[in-house]
Amino acid sequence: MTMFRLSGLITIIPATLLLTISFFVLFALRKVETQGLKSFGYVVVSLLWISSLWFFSIGVYTISTGRPPMTCMMQQMMKDKMHSMMKDGRMPAMMQSETQAIK
Repeated sequence: MTMFRLSGLITIIPATLLLTISFFVLFALRKVETQGLKSFGYVVVSLLWISSLWFFSIGVYTISTGRPPMTCMMQQMMKDKMHSMMKDGRMPAMMQSETQAIK
């Protein structure tokens, strides 16, 4: 559990790298004269900021809950899949072999 919380702190590294790259892109944009290239640069900077915010929010979520978001999504998907299989009357192959062995 503590290991996952520490991995939330590690997400600061890619967020910081993306913000550093965006700084240099903004610095380079000051010297550019072409309007099309400037607008493209601003789009790139905004995407870098959004990506940095995404990494930072994943880190905050991981630190606060103690588990990575992908683990939670995978567990929920497995629960939903098992629920739908039981609802439809289908059973996993492992469970079918166990019930046949009991008979």
